[in-house]
Amino acid sequence: MYKDKKYRVRALDEIIDDIHAAGRYYPHTEKVFLIDGDAIEMETDTLMTILHELKVVFPLLRHVGTYVGPLSTLKKSLPELKALREQGLTKAYLGVETGNDKLLEEIHKGVNRAAMLKAGQNLVEAGINLSAMVLLGISGEDRANVDHAVDTAEICNAMRPNYLAALTVTPVPGTILYNRVRNGTFHVLEPLETLKEMKMMFENITIDNLKFVGVHASNYLPVNGTLQRDKKKMIETVDKVLREGDKAMLRDESMRGL
Repeated sequence: MYKDKKYRVRALDEIIDDIHAAGRYYPHTEKVFLIDGDAIEMETDTLMTILHELKVVFPLLRHVGTYVGPLSTLKKSLPELKALREQGLTKAYLGVETGNDKLLEEIHKGVNRAAMLKAGQNLVEAGINLSAMVLLGISGEDRANVDHAVDTAEICNAMRPNYLAALTVTPVPGTILYNRVRNGTFHVLEPLETLKEMKMMFENITIDNLKFVGVHASNYLPVNGTLQRDKKKMIETVDKVLREGDKAMLRDESMRGL
């Protein structure tokens, strides 16, 4: 994603200066997101200092979130993750993408299914509110996308995140996937096929009180709800579009984006 930027951890004094500058303009802030990339890659002591400073500068603060990668999460011990939660790190967004081992290797995620599951389970056990993000269409139309949908549902059942967010694969110029599409080695799913994947995930997710968020701009059909409570209604919403096969009911390509 960051083709023109090199990852670096900013100096702590720079970050503290930014926090105090923000505090002067937005003293009543209640939510903070640690940007720009995988913040949990930072040293634990540094993160603890940042979280402490946020609480001092923003007395109304009740939520701090960050993106996390599976490898960086696994570098932290469970006691470290629990300490970060105690210091105020309340939510983590983990790019699971898929529960299928072959696909995880193909997209160069850096971990296999077992390691991805362990990273998610550690975050949950630490008490951090976990949002798992998965990709509809990552298998391509010439692949057994049933495996992707079922395996992804199964890893969610085992991981037990608080939220499950689905996005739809959108090839971006300059990426390996985009080049694969151009040379015919990857075939992007038709819009209705991505809905079939979504439906299969709904059907195979068995855990309760999982908040599904499917309103990302990349998705053809916005769907929200809580599984298992809203499962029937969510499946009926998808089934109606699949049954009628009317693409006019879907988000237009011009309205989709990353």
